[in-house]
Amino acid sequence: MNLVKRFTSRKSDVDMTEGNIVRHLIEFSFPLLIGNIFQQLYNTVDTWVVGNFVSNEAFAAVGSVGPIINMLIGFFLGLSSGAGVVISQFYGAKREDKVSAAVHTAILMTLVMAVIFTFAGIAFTPYALDMMDTPENVIPESSKYLTIYFAGVIGLMVYNIGAGILRAVGNSTLPFIFLVVSALMNTVLDLVFVILFKMGVEGVAYATIISQGVSAVLIMISLMRSDSCIRFEFKRLRFDFEMLGKIFKVGIPAAVQMAITAFSNIFVQSYINYFGDDCMSGWTAYGKIDQLILLPMSSLSLASTTFVGQNLGKYQEDRAKKGVTTALLMSIAATVILMIPVMVFAPQLVSFFNDKPTVIEFGAMFLRYISPFYVLCCVNQIYAGALRGSGNSRSAMFITLGSFVFFRQLYLFITSNFISNTIIPISMAYPAGWFVCSLIMFIYFKKADLKGKVVVDAK
Repeated sequence: MNLVKRFTSRKSDVDMTEGNIVRHLIEFSFPLLIGNIFQQLYNTVDTWVVGNFVSNEAFAAVGSVGPIINMLIGFFLGLSSGAGVVISQFYGAKREDKVSAAVHTAILMTLVMAVIFTFAGIAFTPYALDMMDTPENVIPESSKYLTIYFAGVIGLMVYNIGAGILRAVGNSTLPFIFLVVSALMNTVLDLVFVILFKMGVEGVAYATIISQGVSAVLIMISLMRSDSCIRFEFKRLRFDFEMLGKIFKVGIPAAVQMAITAFSNIFVQSYINYFGDDCMSGWTAYGKIDQLILLPMSSLSLASTTFVGQNLGKYQEDRAKKGVTTALLMSIAATVILMIPVMVFAPQLVSFFNDKPTVIEFGAMFLRYISPFYVLCCVNQIYAGALRGSGNSRSAMFITLGSFVFFRQLYLFITSNFISNTIIPISMAYPAGWFVCSLIMFIYFKKADLKGKVVVDAK
Protein backbone atom coordinates (compact mmCIF):
# COMPACT_ATOMS: atom_id res chain seq x y z
CA MET A 1 0.00 0.00 0.00
CA ASN A 2 2.85 2.40 0.78
CA LEU A 3 4.31 1.69 -2.67
CA VAL A 4 1.04 2.66 -4.33
CA LYS A 5 0.72 5.78 -2.16
CA ARG A 6 4.27 6.83 -2.96
CA PHE A 7 3.80 6.66 -6.71
CA THR A 8 0.29 8.13 -6.82
CA SER A 9 0.75 11.00 -4.39
CA ARG A 10 1.88 13.25 -7.25
CA LYS A 11 0.69 13.92 -10.77
CA SER A 12 2.39 11.42 -13.08
CA ASP A 13 0.61 12.09 -16.39
CA VAL A 14 2.75 13.01 -19.41
CA ASP A 15 1.74 15.55 -22.06
CA MET A 16 3.23 14.32 -25.35
CA THR A 17 1.99 17.26 -27.42
CA GLU A 18 5.23 19.15 -26.88
CA GLY A 19 8.87 18.35 -26.14
CA ASN A 20 11.37 15.88 -27.56
CA ILE A 21 9.68 13.03 -29.48
CA VAL A 22 12.41 10.42 -28.96
CA ARG A 23 12.52 11.12 -25.24
CA HIS A 24 8.73 10.80 -24.93
CA LEU A 25 8.72 7.50 -26.82
CA ILE A 26 11.58 6.06 -24.79
CA GLU A 27 10.24 7.21 -21.43
CA PHE A 28 6.81 5.81 -22.28
CA SER A 29 7.80 2.57 -23.98
CA PHE A 30 10.70 1.46 -21.76
CA PRO A 31 8.62 0.83 -18.60
CA LEU A 32 5.97 -0.66 -20.87
CA LEU A 33 8.57 -2.97 -22.44
CA ILE A 34 9.91 -4.16 -19.10
CA GLY A 35 6.38 -4.53 -17.80
CA ASN A 36 5.38 -6.59 -20.84
CA ILE A 37 8.39 -8.82 -20.28
CA PHE A 38 7.11 -9.53 -16.79
CA GLN A 39 3.60 -10.04 -18.17
CA GLN A 40 4.95 -12.67 -20.53
CA LEU A 41 6.43 -14.38 -17.49
CA TYR A 42 2.90 -15.47 -16.52
CA ASN A 43 2.50 -18.09 -19.22
CA THR A 44 6.24 -18.53 -19.77
CA VAL A 45 6.83 -19.54 -16.18
CA ASP A 46 3.72 -21.72 -16.32
CA THR A 47 5.05 -23.61 -19.34
CA TRP A 48 8.58 -23.84 -17.93
CA VAL A 49 7.33 -25.31 -14.64
CA VAL A 50 5.05 -27.89 -16.25
CA GLY A 51 7.67 -28.70 -18.91
CA ASN A 52 10.30 -29.45 -16.28
CA PHE A 53 8.28 -30.73 -13.33
CA VAL A 54 5.05 -32.24 -14.71
CA SER A 55 4.98 -33.86 -18.17
CA ASN A 56 5.37 -33.28 -21.90
CA GLU A 57 1.57 -33.54 -22.28
CA ALA A 58 1.09 -30.84 -19.66
CA PHE A 59 3.68 -28.66 -21.41
CA ALA A 60 1.87 -29.01 -24.74
CA ALA A 61 -1.48 -28.39 -23.03
CA VAL A 62 -0.54 -25.13 -21.32
CA GLY A 63 1.37 -23.83 -24.32
CA SER A 64 -1.20 -24.63 -26.98
CA VAL A 65 -4.24 -22.96 -25.39
CA GLY A 66 -3.05 -19.46 -26.28
CA PRO A 67 -5.36 -19.05 -29.31
CA ILE A 68 -8.40 -19.86 -27.17
CA ILE A 69 -7.45 -17.37 -24.47
CA ASN A 70 -6.47 -14.74 -27.01
CA MET A 71 -9.77 -15.00 -28.85
CA LEU A 72 -11.88 -13.86 -25.89
CA ILE A 73 -9.30 -11.69 -24.16
CA GLY A 74 -8.25 -10.22 -27.51
CA PHE A 75 -11.82 -9.02 -28.07
CA PHE A 76 -11.77 -7.24 -24.73
CA LEU A 77 -8.31 -5.76 -25.25
CA GLY A 78 -9.40 -4.41 -28.62
CA LEU A 79 -12.48 -2.85 -27.09
CA SER A 80 -10.47 -1.40 -24.21
CA SER A 81 -8.05 0.13 -26.70
CA GLY A 82 -11.00 2.26 -27.81
CA ALA A 83 -11.22 3.64 -24.28
CA GLY A 84 -7.50 4.42 -24.33
CA VAL A 85 -7.76 6.31 -27.62
CA VAL A 86 -10.77 8.34 -26.45
CA ILE A 87 -9.08 9.19 -23.15
CA SER A 88 -5.78 10.15 -24.79
CA GLN A 89 -7.49 12.42 -27.32
CA PHE A 90 -9.62 14.17 -24.69
CA TYR A 91 -6.54 14.47 -22.49
CA GLY A 92 -4.62 16.10 -25.35
CA ALA A 93 -7.57 18.44 -25.90
CA LYS A 94 -7.54 19.38 -22.16
CA ARG A 95 -11.14 18.17 -21.63
CA GLU A 96 -10.81 16.79 -18.11
CA ASP A 97 -14.56 16.34 -17.62
CA LYS A 98 -14.72 14.09 -20.67
CA VAL A 99 -11.67 12.14 -19.52
CA SER A 100 -13.38 11.39 -16.20
CA ALA A 101 -16.59 10.29 -17.92
CA ALA A 102 -14.62 7.97 -20.21
CA VAL A 103 -12.72 6.44 -17.28
CA HIS A 104 -15.84 5.52 -15.30
CA THR A 105 -17.68 4.28 -18.38
CA ALA A 106 -14.72 2.08 -19.36
CA ILE A 107 -14.40 0.52 -15.92
CA LEU A 108 -18.12 -0.28 -15.67
CA MET A 109 -17.99 -1.77 -19.18
CA THR A 110 -15.11 -3.99 -18.03
CA LEU A 111 -16.98 -5.30 -14.98
CA VAL A 112 -19.99 -6.24 -17.10
CA MET A 113 -17.86 -7.93 -19.72
CA ALA A 114 -15.88 -9.84 -17.08
CA VAL A 115 -19.02 -11.67 -16.01
CA ILE A 116 -19.91 -12.48 -19.62
CA PHE A 117 -16.40 -13.67 -20.49
CA THR A 118 -16.15 -15.92 -17.44
CA PHE A 119 -19.17 -17.97 -18.48
CA ALA A 120 -18.45 -17.75 -22.23
CA GLY A 121 -14.85 -18.90 -21.79
CA ILE A 122 -15.72 -21.91 -19.69
CA ALA A 123 -18.59 -22.91 -22.00
CA PHE A 124 -16.54 -22.52 -25.19
CA THR A 125 -13.46 -24.44 -24.00
CA PRO A 126 -14.52 -28.00 -25.07
CA TYR A 127 -15.55 -26.83 -28.55
CA ALA A 128 -12.33 -24.84 -29.07
CA LEU A 129 -10.14 -27.78 -28.06
CA ASP A 130 -12.03 -29.95 -30.52
CA MET A 131 -11.62 -27.38 -33.33
CA MET A 132 -7.86 -27.37 -32.76
CA ASP A 133 -7.74 -31.15 -33.16
CA THR A 134 -6.09 -31.33 -29.75
CA PRO A 135 -4.69 -34.84 -29.15
CA GLU A 136 -6.75 -36.96 -26.74
CA ASN A 137 -3.88 -37.26 -24.25
CA VAL A 138 -3.56 -33.45 -24.03
CA ILE A 139 -7.26 -32.51 -23.73
CA PRO A 140 -7.72 -33.21 -19.98
CA GLU A 141 -4.83 -30.94 -18.97
CA SER A 142 -5.84 -28.20 -21.43
CA SER A 143 -9.41 -28.27 -20.16
CA LYS A 144 -8.37 -27.99 -16.51
CA TYR A 145 -6.10 -25.03 -17.21
CA LEU A 146 -8.65 -23.11 -19.28
CA THR A 147 -11.54 -23.67 -16.87
CA ILE A 148 -9.59 -22.24 -13.94
CA TYR A 149 -8.14 -19.44 -16.08
CA PHE A 150 -11.53 -18.19 -17.26
CA ALA A 151 -13.01 -18.52 -13.77
CA GLY A 152 -10.54 -15.84 -12.62
CA VAL A 153 -10.34 -13.77 -15.80
CA ILE A 154 -11.78 -10.66 -14.11
CA GLY A 155 -8.36 -9.89 -12.62
CA LEU A 156 -6.70 -9.75 -16.02
CA MET A 157 -9.47 -7.60 -17.48
CA VAL A 158 -9.55 -5.06 -14.64
CA TYR A 159 -5.77 -4.73 -14.68
CA ASN A 160 -5.68 -4.16 -18.44
CA ILE A 161 -8.39 -1.50 -18.51
CA GLY A 162 -6.73 0.29 -15.59
CA ALA A 163 -3.33 0.07 -17.23
CA GLY A 164 -4.83 1.34 -20.49
CA ILE A 165 -6.27 4.37 -18.69
CA LEU A 166 -2.93 5.22 -17.12
CA ARG A 167 -1.06 4.78 -20.42
CA ALA A 168 -3.56 6.98 -22.24
CA VAL A 169 -2.36 9.92 -20.15
CA GLY A 170 1.30 8.99 -20.59
CA ASN A 171 1.85 7.02 -17.36
CA SER A 172 3.39 3.65 -18.20
CA THR A 173 5.39 3.43 -14.97
CA LEU A 174 2.68 2.27 -12.56
CA PRO A 175 1.42 -0.54 -14.82
CA PHE A 176 5.04 -1.69 -15.04
CA ILE A 177 5.51 -1.74 -11.27
CA PHE A 178 2.32 -3.71 -10.70
CA LEU A 179 3.23 -6.22 -13.39
CA VAL A 180 6.58 -6.82 -11.72
CA VAL A 181 4.87 -7.51 -8.40
CA SER A 182 2.33 -9.79 -10.05
CA ALA A 183 4.85 -11.71 -12.14
CA LEU A 184 7.12 -12.35 -9.17
CA MET A 185 4.14 -13.58 -7.18
CA ASN A 186 3.12 -15.84 -10.06
CA THR A 187 6.60 -17.36 -10.20
CA VAL A 188 6.66 -18.11 -6.49
CA LEU A 189 3.15 -19.55 -6.48
CA ASP A 190 3.93 -21.71 -9.54
CA LEU A 191 6.84 -23.32 -7.74
CA VAL A 192 4.94 -23.74 -4.49
CA PHE A 193 1.77 -25.19 -6.03
CA VAL A 194 3.53 -27.51 -8.50
CA ILE A 195 6.70 -28.62 -6.73
CA LEU A 196 5.57 -28.47 -3.11
CA PHE A 197 1.85 -29.27 -3.36
CA LYS A 198 2.04 -31.40 -6.56
CA MET A 199 -0.97 -29.66 -8.09
CA GLY A 200 0.21 -29.97 -11.72
CA VAL A 201 -1.55 -27.89 -14.38
CA GLU A 202 -4.19 -26.78 -11.87
CA GLY A 203 -1.44 -25.29 -9.74
CA VAL A 204 -0.06 -23.04 -12.48
CA ALA A 205 -3.60 -21.96 -13.40
CA TYR A 206 -4.40 -20.94 -9.81
CA ALA A 207 -1.06 -19.14 -9.53
CA THR A 208 -1.91 -17.14 -12.64
CA ILE A 209 -5.37 -15.97 -11.61
CA ILE A 210 -4.27 -15.11 -8.06
CA SER A 211 -1.39 -13.00 -9.38
CA GLN A 212 -3.62 -11.28 -11.92
CA GLY A 213 -6.11 -10.53 -9.16
CA VAL A 214 -3.41 -8.79 -7.13
CA SER A 215 -2.39 -6.63 -10.12
CA ALA A 216 -6.06 -5.66 -10.60
CA VAL A 217 -6.39 -4.55 -6.98
CA LEU A 218 -3.20 -2.50 -7.19
CA ILE A 219 -4.23 -0.76 -10.42
CA MET A 220 -7.64 0.17 -9.00
CA ILE A 221 -6.08 1.56 -5.82
CA SER A 222 -3.77 3.71 -7.95
CA LEU A 223 -6.74 5.11 -9.91
CA MET A 224 -8.63 5.85 -6.70
CA ARG A 225 -5.60 7.69 -5.27
CA SER A 226 -4.82 9.65 -8.42
CA ASP A 227 -4.98 13.44 -8.14
CA SER A 228 -5.61 13.98 -11.86
CA CYS A 229 -8.67 13.75 -14.12
CA ILE A 230 -8.41 9.93 -14.29
CA ARG A 231 -9.28 9.56 -10.59
CA PHE A 232 -11.79 6.76 -10.00
CA GLU A 233 -14.70 7.10 -7.55
CA PHE A 234 -17.31 4.40 -7.01
CA LYS A 235 -20.10 6.97 -6.70
CA ARG A 236 -19.40 8.13 -10.26
CA LEU A 237 -19.52 4.63 -11.72
CA ARG A 238 -22.14 4.82 -14.47
CA PHE A 239 -22.49 4.56 -18.23
CA ASP A 240 -22.13 7.80 -20.16
CA PHE A 241 -23.74 6.52 -23.36
CA GLU A 242 -22.24 9.26 -25.53
CA MET A 243 -18.82 8.23 -24.28
CA LEU A 244 -19.63 4.55 -24.63
CA GLY A 245 -20.51 5.20 -28.26
CA LYS A 246 -17.12 6.85 -28.86
CA ILE A 247 -15.34 3.94 -27.18
CA PHE A 248 -17.27 1.44 -29.31
CA LYS A 249 -16.58 3.44 -32.49
CA VAL A 250 -12.84 2.91 -32.03
CA GLY A 251 -12.86 -0.26 -29.95
CA ILE A 252 -15.29 -2.54 -31.78
CA PRO A 253 -13.22 -2.75 -34.99
CA ALA A 254 -10.08 -3.45 -32.95
CA ALA A 255 -11.98 -6.01 -30.85
CA VAL A 256 -13.34 -7.80 -33.91
CA GLN A 257 -9.88 -7.81 -35.48
CA MET A 258 -8.17 -9.31 -32.44
CA ALA A 259 -10.90 -11.86 -31.76
CA ILE A 260 -11.19 -13.09 -35.34
CA THR A 261 -7.42 -13.20 -35.77
CA ALA A 262 -7.11 -15.27 -32.59
CA PHE A 263 -10.01 -17.48 -33.72
CA SER A 264 -8.25 -18.12 -37.04
CA ASN A 265 -5.14 -19.07 -35.09
CA ILE A 266 -7.13 -21.92 -33.57
CA PHE A 267 -7.17 -23.43 -37.04
CA VAL A 268 -3.49 -22.61 -37.54
CA GLN A 269 -2.82 -24.50 -34.31
CA SER A 270 -4.76 -27.45 -35.72
CA TYR A 271 -2.27 -27.64 -38.61
CA ILE A 272 0.58 -27.73 -36.07
CA ASN A 273 -1.20 -30.31 -33.89
CA TYR A 274 -1.41 -32.62 -36.91
CA PHE A 275 2.33 -33.30 -36.55
CA GLY A 276 2.07 -34.64 -32.97
CA ASP A 277 3.03 -33.84 -29.37
CA ASP A 278 6.70 -33.06 -30.01
CA CYS A 279 5.89 -30.60 -32.78
CA MET A 280 3.26 -28.98 -30.54
CA SER A 281 5.84 -28.65 -27.76
CA GLY A 282 8.43 -27.22 -30.16
CA TRP A 283 5.85 -24.71 -31.40
CA THR A 284 5.00 -23.86 -27.79
CA ALA A 285 8.65 -23.12 -26.97
CA TYR A 286 9.00 -21.09 -30.18
CA GLY A 287 5.87 -19.13 -29.21
CA LYS A 288 7.27 -18.14 -25.83
CA ILE A 289 10.48 -16.84 -27.36
CA ASP A 290 8.56 -15.24 -30.23
CA GLN A 291 6.46 -13.23 -27.76
CA LEU A 292 9.57 -11.83 -26.11
CA ILE A 293 11.12 -10.74 -29.43
CA LEU A 294 7.91 -8.95 -30.39
CA LEU A 295 7.79 -6.94 -27.15
CA PRO A 296 9.86 -3.90 -28.24
CA MET A 297 7.70 -3.34 -31.31
CA SER A 298 4.45 -3.92 -29.42
CA SER A 299 5.55 -1.48 -26.69
CA LEU A 300 6.44 1.15 -29.27
CA SER A 301 3.15 0.46 -31.05
CA LEU A 302 1.27 1.33 -27.86
CA ALA A 303 3.50 4.36 -27.45
CA SER A 304 2.61 5.51 -30.96
CA THR A 305 -1.10 5.05 -30.18
CA THR A 306 -0.89 7.35 -27.16
CA PHE A 307 1.45 9.79 -28.93
CA VAL A 308 -0.82 10.06 -31.98
CA GLY A 309 -3.97 10.26 -29.86
CA GLN A 310 -2.70 13.13 -27.71
CA ASN A 311 -1.26 15.10 -30.62
CA LEU A 312 -4.33 14.73 -32.80
CA GLY A 313 -6.44 15.82 -29.83
CA LYS A 314 -4.51 19.09 -30.25
CA TYR A 315 -4.70 18.82 -34.08
CA GLN A 316 -0.94 18.41 -34.58
CA GLU A 317 -0.90 15.93 -37.49
CA ASP A 318 2.67 16.64 -38.62
CA ARG A 319 4.05 15.99 -35.15
CA ALA A 320 1.93 12.83 -34.89
CA LYS A 321 3.32 11.44 -38.15
CA LYS A 322 6.88 12.35 -37.17
CA GLY A 323 6.41 10.38 -33.96
CA VAL A 324 5.20 7.34 -35.91
CA THR A 325 8.27 7.37 -38.18
CA THR A 326 10.54 7.66 -35.14
CA ALA A 327 8.77 4.75 -33.41
CA LEU A 328 9.11 2.60 -36.54
CA LEU A 329 12.86 3.15 -36.83
CA MET A 330 13.34 2.46 -33.11
CA SER A 331 11.34 -0.78 -33.31
CA ILE A 332 13.28 -2.06 -36.34
CA ALA A 333 16.61 -1.41 -34.62
CA ALA A 334 15.53 -3.15 -31.39
CA THR A 335 14.09 -6.14 -33.27
CA VAL A 336 17.24 -6.73 -35.33
CA ILE A 337 19.40 -6.56 -32.21
CA LEU A 338 17.25 -9.25 -30.54
CA MET A 339 16.77 -11.39 -33.64
CA ILE A 340 20.43 -12.25 -34.28
CA PRO A 341 21.28 -13.96 -30.95
CA VAL A 342 17.93 -15.79 -31.01
CA MET A 343 18.83 -17.40 -34.33
CA VAL A 344 22.35 -18.28 -33.14
CA PHE A 345 21.31 -19.77 -29.80
CA ALA A 346 17.93 -21.21 -30.86
CA PRO A 347 18.54 -24.80 -29.55
CA GLN A 348 19.71 -23.56 -26.17
CA LEU A 349 16.71 -21.26 -25.83
CA VAL A 350 14.25 -24.05 -26.68
CA SER A 351 15.95 -26.47 -24.27
CA PHE A 352 15.21 -24.03 -21.43
CA PHE A 353 11.53 -24.95 -21.80
CA ASN A 354 11.83 -28.60 -22.79
CA ASP A 355 15.03 -30.65 -23.16
CA LYS A 356 13.56 -33.47 -25.25
CA PRO A 357 15.77 -33.70 -28.41
CA THR A 358 12.93 -33.81 -30.93
CA VAL A 359 11.21 -30.87 -29.24
CA ILE A 360 14.46 -28.88 -29.41
CA GLU A 361 14.81 -29.75 -33.08
CA PHE A 362 11.32 -28.52 -33.92
CA GLY A 363 11.58 -25.36 -31.80
CA ALA A 364 14.99 -24.33 -33.15
CA MET A 365 13.78 -24.89 -36.70
CA PHE A 366 10.78 -22.61 -36.17
CA LEU A 367 12.96 -19.88 -34.66
CA ARG A 368 15.56 -19.94 -37.42
CA TYR A 369 13.08 -20.00 -40.30
CA ILE A 370 10.64 -17.39 -38.95
CA SER A 371 12.85 -14.92 -37.02
CA PRO A 372 14.26 -13.06 -40.07
CA PHE A 373 10.74 -11.89 -40.91
CA TYR A 374 10.11 -10.12 -37.59
CA VAL A 375 11.13 -6.81 -39.18
CA LEU A 376 7.89 -6.99 -41.18
CA CYS A 377 5.93 -7.02 -37.94
CA CYS A 378 7.49 -3.67 -36.99
CA VAL A 379 5.85 -2.06 -40.01
CA ASN A 380 2.35 -3.42 -39.52
CA GLN A 381 2.34 -3.07 -35.71
CA ILE A 382 3.56 0.54 -35.55
CA TYR A 383 1.24 1.73 -38.32
CA ALA A 384 -1.73 -0.16 -36.87
CA GLY A 385 -1.08 1.44 -33.47
CA ALA A 386 -0.89 4.88 -35.08
CA LEU A 387 -4.15 4.36 -36.98
CA ARG A 388 -5.92 3.35 -33.76
CA GLY A 389 -4.50 6.41 -32.02
CA SER A 390 -6.12 8.56 -34.70
CA GLY A 391 -9.45 6.85 -34.13
CA ASN A 392 -9.23 4.97 -37.43
CA SER A 393 -9.35 1.42 -36.13
CA ARG A 394 -11.65 0.25 -38.95
CA SER A 395 -8.92 0.47 -41.58
CA ALA A 396 -6.46 -1.32 -39.30
CA MET A 397 -9.10 -4.00 -38.76
CA PHE A 398 -9.80 -4.60 -42.45
CA ILE A 399 -6.12 -4.71 -43.40
CA THR A 400 -5.19 -7.01 -40.53
CA LEU A 401 -8.13 -9.38 -41.02
CA GLY A 402 -7.51 -9.58 -44.74
CA SER A 403 -3.84 -10.45 -44.16
CA PHE A 404 -3.83 -12.49 -40.95
CA VAL A 405 -7.12 -14.33 -41.43
CA PHE A 406 -8.27 -14.56 -45.05
CA PHE A 407 -4.86 -14.64 -46.74
CA ARG A 408 -3.25 -16.84 -44.06
CA GLN A 409 -6.03 -19.43 -44.16
CA LEU A 410 -5.96 -19.43 -47.94
CA TYR A 411 -2.19 -19.94 -47.83
CA LEU A 412 -2.52 -22.86 -45.42
CA PHE A 413 -5.26 -24.53 -47.44
CA ILE A 414 -3.37 -24.27 -50.73
CA THR A 415 -0.03 -25.25 -49.21
CA SER A 416 -1.30 -28.28 -47.29
CA ASN A 417 -3.47 -29.59 -50.12
CA PHE A 418 -1.58 -28.75 -53.29
CA ILE A 419 2.05 -27.94 -52.49
CA SER A 420 3.54 -29.70 -49.47
CA ASN A 421 1.83 -30.75 -46.25
CA THR A 422 5.09 -30.60 -44.30
CA ILE A 423 5.88 -28.51 -41.27
CA ILE A 424 8.22 -25.88 -42.78
CA PRO A 425 5.84 -24.59 -45.49
CA ILE A 426 2.98 -24.69 -42.97
CA SER A 427 4.90 -22.66 -40.38
CA MET A 428 5.71 -20.00 -42.99
CA ALA A 429 2.05 -18.97 -43.00
CA TYR A 430 2.90 -16.39 -40.36
CA PRO A 431 5.66 -14.55 -42.30
CA ALA A 432 3.50 -14.65 -45.43
CA GLY A 433 0.68 -12.89 -43.59
CA TRP A 434 3.08 -10.36 -42.08
CA PHE A 435 4.41 -9.45 -45.52
CA VAL A 436 0.97 -8.83 -47.02
CA CYS A 437 -0.19 -6.85 -43.99
CA SER A 438 2.94 -4.67 -43.87
CA LEU A 439 2.78 -3.84 -47.58
CA ILE A 440 -0.86 -2.78 -47.48
CA MET A 441 -0.47 -0.95 -44.15
CA PHE A 442 2.53 1.01 -45.46
CA ILE A 443 0.71 2.11 -48.62
CA TYR A 444 -2.46 3.04 -46.73
CA PHE A 445 -0.75 4.98 -43.95
CA LYS A 446 1.24 7.11 -46.39
CA LYS A 447 -2.03 8.34 -47.92
CA ALA A 448 -4.06 8.58 -44.70
CA ASP A 449 -5.56 11.79 -43.35
CA LEU A 450 -5.15 11.23 -39.62
CA LYS A 451 -7.03 14.37 -38.57
CA GLY A 452 -10.16 13.17 -40.33
CA LYS A 453 -10.60 10.35 -37.81
CA VAL A 454 -10.30 12.27 -34.53
CA VAL A 455 -13.15 11.21 -32.25
CA VAL A 456 -13.11 14.11 -29.77
CA ASP A 457 -14.67 17.51 -29.96
CA ALA A 458 -12.06 19.87 -28.63
CA LYS A 459 -14.36 22.90 -28.79
